[in-house]
Amino acid sequence: MTDVVSGPAAPPAYGPATTNLADILERVLDKGIVIAGDIKIDLLDIELLTIRLRLFVSSVETARKAGIDWWETDPALSSRAARHELREENERLRERVTALEAGDAAGSAAPKSEAGA
Repeated sequence: MTDVVSGPAAPPAYGPATTNLADILERVLDKGIVIAGDIKIDLLDIELLTIRLRLFVSSVETARKAGIDWWETDPALSSRAARHELREENERLRERVTALEAGDAAGSAAPKSEAGA
């Protein structure tokens, strides 16, 4: 006696599974993709121009994993970086004003003593 298993049959395989554009985009953003190329123009064995192109396309999370986070430290792109840069500039200016006032106080004290002598 044999057991018969009944149920829905698996669809026949006709070839590789198809992917749509959303799947491709999700895969590219998840893994990242690097496109690299060089353009070189020579004239009679004299190099006139070389352009090196490197393009990295990925999601922000993938870029951070790869160590790329320049948008977080560029004051033109990040308000936090702009505030940090402004704070550092203020500290430098205050230190300079303090140093100038200390130098001015020492400098202004000397002429008074010379004037009194």
